[in-house]
Amino acid sequence: MSGIQFVTDGKGRKVGVLIGLKKHWAIWEDFWDGLVSESRRKEKGIPYEQYRASRLKRTRPGG
Repeated sequence: MSGIQFVTDGKGRKVGVLIGLKKHWAIWEDFWDGLVSESRRKEKGIPYEQYRASRLKRTRPGG
């Protein structure tokens, strides 16, 4: 596949990959989003109202 190269170890086993981002940016972005989502799977969420109140407090002048 053009724009993708595999990195191999001394025994010829694939251990990594190089992705040409100019050509495959969208694929990389989807992959990265999946990794970030998976890493946050166990994070506890907060109610929207709580987020909104803290966000408004931070953005108001003097708030």
